[in-house]
Amino acid sequence: MSLTDLLFHPLSNAIMTVLTAVTALYWVFSFVAGDFLGDMDFAPEIDGAVEVDTSADIDGGESGAEQGFFSKALEFVNVGKVPFMIVYSIFKFIAWIITLGSSLIFHLANWGWKSALILIPVFFIAFLATRFATKPLVRMYKTMGYNGEDSHDLIGRVAKMRSAITGDKIGAAELLIRNDLIRISVKSKTGQPIEYNSDVMIADESVDKRYYYVVPEITLDNILAKG
Repeated sequence: MSLTDLLFHPLSNAIMTVLTAVTALYWVFSFVAGDFLGDMDFAPEIDGAVEVDTSADIDGGESGAEQGFFSKALEFVNVGKVPFMIVYSIFKFIAWIITLGSSLIFHLANWGWKSALILIPVFFIAFLATRFATKPLVRMYKTMGYNGEDSHDLIGRVAKMRSAITGDKIGAAELLIRNDLIRISVKSKTGQPIEYNSDVMIADESVDKRYYYVVPEITLDNILAKG
């Protein structure tokens, strides 16, 4: 079997090869643009991932439950201690290697399109392996002074709600800073209802630093809706 056949046959190999190639291109462009490994800038202006305070009383119905699970999953693979894109790239690389190996061990070429089903257990195994693969990076980034996104840098930024909030209820929101996905706990600053998937502006941080106060972002659509 040639290298090309291995990379693109069966279907499961082709899928992971394309996904890994896209990630590789991303890092090439990041390197050319001077933003490789977050531009290696670990000063307070660093762009990273903020860990969601899972002890907060997030009440967002089903969307809030999904937020809590996803946040814990990110924390499990050390997102927040290591930039999101670094962890994501390691996960895809591990999944790619496992997929190629499994295609040889289990002769997946004979499975046809059903070979893609192997990606389900592969992703699970790769997810577990990513936790251990990123542990050395946790120590490296900690030594270099990486502590995630400086909380004060979030004030004034626009985020997307990932749960509905009203009154004193605490929900979840996410925003993308450069290449890093950041998820935070939020509360309505005025107590007015804020719907799931709406855009909000981060107005302030709570005294205990457990969540942020947000207000609906002022847009032309919001103004017309009120009118």
